[in-house]
Order: sequence, then C-alpha cells, then structure tokens
Amino acid sequence: MTALQRLSHASATAQPPLSDVKSLYGRLLRAPTADSAEAARRFLDQQLGLVKPLPSGLPADPADFTAWVTRNCQSVAERYRAYLESRHAGESRAFFSTKAHALHFLQHVAPSKLVDGAWLYGSVRHADDWRYHGLIRTYLEELGDGDPALNHVLLYRTLLEEHDCAPTAHLDDELYLQGALQLALGRLSDEYLPEVLGYNLGYEQLPLHLLITAFELNELGIDPYYFTLHVTIDNASTGHAHKAVKAVMDLMPTDESRTTFLERLRHGYLLNDLGRNSTGVIASFDLENEVVAMLEAKSTFGQHMHSDYCKLEGRTVNEWLATPGQSRAFLTSLENRGWIKRHEDPSHSRFWQLIDGPGAVMFGVFSGYEMQLLNDWIAGDWRADQAVERNSPFRARFRRTPAQASSPSLPRRTPPRPLDELIPLIAPEAHPTPEGLAATLAFARQLSHGGLTR
Repeated sequence: MTALQRLSHASATAQPPLSDVKSLYGRLLRAPTADSAEAARRFLDQQLGLVKPLPSGLPADPADFTAWVTRNCQSVAERYRAYLESRHAGESRAFFSTKAHALHFLQHVAPSKLVDGAWLYGSVRHADDWRYHGLIRTYLEELGDGDPALNHVLLYRTLLEEHDCAPTAHLDDELYLQGALQLALGRLSDEYLPEVLGYNLGYEQLPLHLLITAFELNELGIDPYYFTLHVTIDNASTGHAHKAVKAVMDLMPTDESRTTFLERLRHGYLLNDLGRNSTGVIASFDLENEVVAMLEAKSTFGQHMHSDYCKLEGRTVNEWLATPGQSRAFLTSLENRGWIKRHEDPSHSRFWQLIDGPGAVMFGVFSGYEMQLLNDWIAGDWRADQAVERNSPFRARFRRTPAQASSPSLPRRTPPRPLDELIPLIAPEAHPTPEGLAATLAFARQLSHGGLTR
C-alpha cells in the first residue's frame, strides 16, 4: 500500500449508503423550504447513526483539546518537512502524476469547495451572543469579509474557470456528501449545535494533504492560492483551529447535560470521515480510463458530425462513435493509423493538430480539462522524460499584489442595516453574489463595531 493509499484509507473508515445526496445538496443550496429542512434532518440523523459506533480519537477531557491541536499541527509539519526533503532528493510528486490529474482533483472536490464554510451559517443568527463570535468570525473569513478576492467560493469558482475544468458531467453522489453535510448543519445548527462544534473542530485542523496539494499545484502551473489561504487561516495559534477549540469551551454546558453534549460533539467530529475525501479522489485517478470515459460521453454528440471520407479499419468515424463502448478500440485504431503518436510531443500527432488552436478543424470541441487529458495521455512517457522542471518546484510561480487583494467595487462605508435583512444575503446560496458580498461587508463591519440590530 502506497503512502497516498494509506492516507486515503485512514479517512475512509465509514462509508454511508447513499441515496440521492446530489439532489439534497441542490435543494439545500437553493432557497430552503420546510421539506428540504426535514430532508436535511433525516439525512443528518442517518449519517450520525453511521459514525456513533466509531472511536473519535479526541481527548477524553476537553481541557486537552488545545494541546491535541498543537500536537496534530506539529505532526503535520514534521511529515511535510519529510515530504519536502524527499522532493529535494529528487523524488517525484506524491499526489499528481500530470496536470490533468490535478485538474481532475479540482473538478471532483468542487461540490464541497463551492459551499465552503456553510456548516457555520447558523451561527450568524446569534450575533448578540459573545460565545458565538469565534464561529461567526470563521464564517465571515470563509466569505472573505465581503471581499470578492478573498471569498473562498468565488476563489474556487475562478480557479475552475481559469482551467476550464468546472464539472459538467454527473459526479458520483458520494462526492456531494460532505457538501450536503455542511449545508445541512448550517441550516439546522440550533438543533445540532454540539455536532456543528465537533464538525468544525475536525474540519479546521491543518491536514497534510492541503500542504502537499498547494505545493504540487504550484509546480504544475496551477495557482494554489485557494489552498495556501487555508494553510494560513487554519493555524492552531490564532486561526480557525484555535477559534474552533475556544467555541467548544465557551458553548459547552456546565450542568448534567455536559456528558451528552460531548458525546454529540464527538459524533459531529466524525462526520468529517464520511464520503470520499481529497486523498481518495487523488488515488482514484487513472489517466487512460478518464480519457476513454470522456470520449464515451462525447460520442453521443459527435456520432453524426463527421464526414464519411476517412475510414479506420473499415469503419467511418460516425460508425465508431455510434457504437457504445468502442472508445478504447477507437483510440487504438487512431494509433495504428498514425493519427496519434503516443509518447511523443502531442504536436506531432495529426489528431492533436485537428483539435488544438483556433485554426483547427475541431477547435472548441473539447474543454480545457478534456484537452489536458488528451495531451497528457498522448505525451505519456515523453512527458515523464520532460519531468525536470525548467523552474524549481520550490519556486513560487504565482505572486499576488496588493491590487489583486483589494475590492474597489465595494463601498468601504455603508449605513447600518438590520440584522434580519443581512442574514439571508450571507447564506451559502447568496453570499458569492454582488448583493451577498455587500451584505457580508456590512455584517462584518457592524459586528466589529457592535452595530448589529434586529
């Protein structure tokens, strides 16, 4: 078992039976209804039932949570140092074999990244209670305090758009599970406060995979800022991990209900282990299988679009595409005829020349992600031979200037607005909009100045 497989296995201790999680995710991300709230409640109870028998690994005494967070952070730092030493020694990337592999990862973790922070949404209804302020600050920072250059959902959407890899095909329900959990917890946080606190405690710990992902994305020419931003704000000293522990201590009851509260908190913590995690998504990638699956999906649209001039092994291109399950054999026939020259520069392949560049006959047929899949698959060993980077993988390839981190389009001073007017606008489905950003900015300013009123 490889190191990556061990990482994946460690966080996949419980896999829930899935039933249309994607549909629930969509319903919760749209305007909520009484029906969607009840569906969210049933969903949470089902998932909590799955994790209840599992050991959480949390300290028995909450007073030890801070030391536990510090130890976890130190352990991650030591393992990351070992990773960097291995890269300095010439070892290859641990996560991403190719750029297409990295884009596949970005695409398949998108459902949870596009609702970043949603589990804390309910905390904003308690702005008049100081015990919630750490949770609220964490939520507002996930929203960039109203700055579009720092709003996590907008950052991730921009990243997908830059590489033309936003998911358009159906993703497995399992990939929506964490996002659905986050949305459900955010909608029902008053009912599930201990679970929200436990989930937040687990989610805001600094994971090793975040550091390695950021390093290797930079190496592959993909801006890692979304991930490096989480490295800084999730720190155990003053960041979200610290605030997560403080919120537990501030909101924990002191009467006989404390035992039940802590048990529920541990169950909420364990919800982080459900579904396919980041390392599981990375480990599941197979380049050729992805190319074949992509061509199969394309064949429905392309089976009537080609002329009968060219035949491969006695069949026209339309005939190849009209028969389901023939994409792998079709690729082989293209190789046999010399249209694809594997393990060479893709520009040497006639097939690539047909799809790449504005003058190409099939320009625009494939998305950026699909083009990268084909490019990496054709290049094969040739790409591996070119693996020594012209620029050191340790060199930052993306720089952010102060101008990039500002938001001049938003007013810097806004008149006070009622809390009940702002709260719907900073919900998970609304906060990335211009109106939501303005509301987030107003909420953050009024919270810091004690100016929130009903």
